Amino acid sequence: MANNPTQLSILQDDIRRRYDELSKRLKQVARYILDNSNSVAFDTVASIAKQADVPPSTLIRFANAFGFSGFNEMKQMFRQHLMEETANYTERARLFRQTASEEASAPETPGEILSMFTLVNAQALQQLAVQIPPDDLERAVSLLEEAENIYVIGLRRSFSVASYLTYALRHLDRKAFLIDGLGGMFTEQLSLVGENDLVVAVSFSPYSREVVELVQLGAQRKARQIAITDSQVSPLAAFSDVCFVVREAQVDGFRSQVASLCLAQTLAVSLALGNTKAAQ
Repeated sequence: MANNPTQLSILQDDIRRRYDELSKRLKQVARYILDNSNSVAFDTVASIAKQADVPPSTLIRFANAFGFSGFNEMKQMFRQHLMEETANYTERARLFRQTASEEASAPETPGEILSMFTLVNAQALQQLAVQIPPDDLERAVSLLEEAENIYVIGLRRSFSVASYLTYALRHLDRKAFLIDGLGGMFTEQLSLVGENDLVVAVSFSPYSREVVELVQLGAQRKARQIAITDSQVSPLAAFSDVCFVVREAQVDGFRSQVASLCLAQTLAVSLALGNTKAAQ
């Protein structure tokens, strides 16, 4: 079975692809980063610069060259990947406390954790309203309205978003089907999709292999597609008619779903209001 693509693996592939065109010092950083992903996640900027034998300013230039505002933003991607690779929540919490000591103390009590998640989710929702283009929302609602059948897929942590959207669409009397792969029958559940149908795919790094394969199948069948994901370079983006990039709130290895659910609810309510206007 092939590994699921992640934001980090996509970045690493980009570094390898562009390696020959980098300057000498940036190549030193590239080699170190490709060979020491765990160290990059935990070491300080000064330590990484020393190990790569470059000035700290070179790390910033390297991060800027690959679309990051600074090296700490790139470091966060390595840290997040390590957290995601750790499936056990107790171990994630241990890693969280280990890394949080570098910048700020980790929340300890349930009240502190609630306050932290409330704060970061509020920020994520404010960003969602600003970052989602209104034209994309209009286009997505039109696709939902025009589709003969709507196939919704989201696995693992994305499953709650996909199942809610399916629930909401069915309450709007839409022919909506949740692709859950029961019995391993992912392909069979999508076998009837056609060019008059719509596929709504929800997946975040590390991107589910099954979702990527079904999105590719939907494209082959010429179905319209809406993607809800976390990056413009997500494997879902290339096949979508509308791609929503959602920046979820996170407290290190623990990511929220609030923004994605808010977007799904926005699409459903917008479709409902459109139905009401059409009936008047």
